Amino acid sequence: MELEGKVSLVTGASRGIGKAIALKLAGLGCKVAVNYVAIEAGNKADSDSVVQVIKHQGGEAMAIEADIRNSEEVRSMVEQIIGVWGKIDILVNNAGITRDNLLLRMSEEAWDDVIATNLRGAYLCTKFTLRSMIRQKSGRIISIASIAGVMGNVGQTNYAASKAGVIAFTKSVAREVGSRNITANAVAPGFIKTKMTEGLPDEIKKNILSMVSLRRFGEPEDVAELVAFLASDKAGYITGQVICIDGGVSM
Repeated sequence: MELEGKVSLVTGASRGIGKAIALKLAGLGCKVAVNYVAIEAGNKADSDSVVQVIKHQGGEAMAIEADIRNSEEVRSMVEQIIGVWGKIDILVNNAGITRDNLLLRMSEEAWDDVIATNLRGAYLCTKFTLRSMIRQKSGRIISIASIAGVMGNVGQTNYAASKAGVIAFTKSVAREVGSRNITANAVAPGFIKTKMTEGLPDEIKKNILSMVSLRRFGEPEDVAELVAFLASDKAGYITGQVICIDGGVSM
């Protein structure tokens, strides 16, 4: 098992891409901390379900509630994981939200919420997790960005800005910690099958698929496979990169 003995923290892992990543890492032998925030109904139950699936398959996992926008909650979460498992080898900054609207109609609250969760959250989780990685002189930081952060997208100025920030943040972290044998990379998914895309009208889905070379939505497991590779020893010489996984999107 390729990640046997490794410890990971996956934020926003109760559903969607985060869940797929947590299950994939666990399947490779990694101990997984499944982070969730209880703001949305069902997140705790969903996180507990992910943990139970991992344990049923013979793995180790724990569900941890923490609002990644809150410094003290992030600090406490990291300390709890290290207290139980002694270290953190892999951090996956996955948690993110959208509050879409055209810029002229976008409220300051919608802007601030997205930046706080998507960008500040990645900053806080990385900052507190890095201390463990630096002590052991090894680690993997993998942040989930988006093609919106590479190409921009109508109605998503806040989301695109946050994900572009994650990309620049990742490149800077890679430069800071590379000498400690710690890698930092960003994964930029395109249109992936999640609750958000499932709820789109058929006409919008059709328009989206016309821009995708493979003419289909991606699966959360597609993203999880890439994250697992970046978390492995096989990716030890890859850092400071943004890798798009979008089926060949052209706009």
